[in-house]
Amino acid sequence: MKDIVATRKMENGVACYYGESGREEFESFTYRELIDLKINALDLLEDPNNYAVDPEKHIVVMKK
Repeated sequence: MKDIVATRKMENGVACYYGESGREEFESFTYRELIDLKINALDLLEDPNNYAVDPEKHIVVMKK
């Protein structure tokens, strides 16, 4: 799992940026994928530091 450092709203979903400044990568999720993962897209956009992403499994989870 990698901590999400920023998010950006896209036309059909949310881009989740992770990694270090200057070397950031991103994983994008559609709204349908976020709903299936039980992730609130608005909360993810407003407070990305509460979430982590696993790019290999293509999932986003709320940190404890």
